[in-house]
Amino acid sequence: MSTQDWEKRVAAAWAAFDDYAGTASKGGSAAGAAEFRAVIDALVAELPDGSPLGPFERACAWDSTGHSDQAVPLYREALARGLDGYRGRRARIQLSSSLRNVGRPEEGVELLTPELDAPSDELDDAIRACLALCLSSLGRDREGLSLVLGALAPHLPRYQRSMANYARLLVEPED
Repeated sequence: MSTQDWEKRVAAAWAAFDDYAGTASKGGSAAGAAEFRAVIDALVAELPDGSPLGPFERACAWDSTGHSDQAVPLYREALARGLDGYRGRRARIQLSSSLRNVGRPEEGVELLTPELDAPSDELDDAIRACLALCLSSLGRDREGLSLVLGALAPHLPRYQRSMANYARLLVEPED
């Protein structure tokens, strides 16, 4: 199996996600969701035993079809098998979101908080957005809003400094 070929086929499966009538985003039948998960399962079956990509892709499929409860243990397994880098960071974001969806937002906060100090990449804003949702679920809305405003500020055409300061002041007292 060529890794590059496998990656292309996985990307193609995800690109066709909305074509499955039962995907959560379309509100369709369970049969379409099951069909999509079967496509992912077939691709995962091609991987070597012990690959962290298998449980990660399966978790994504369960999660994307509305089954966070099924996704949580699979994300954990992928991370335990050593999923790292970009996909590892995605797994932590998605696991945190799933934990929040199943009523365990405090675990999501614990998982994502260290990511705030991780090397920066294109997932930084997603980390902050997901962490903000977990914080909000815990009644810590000011902290969540601070994270979201801080993530938004650099993207604004103006008022970056003001918004960054407002974000900071939501969680730090003024002198």
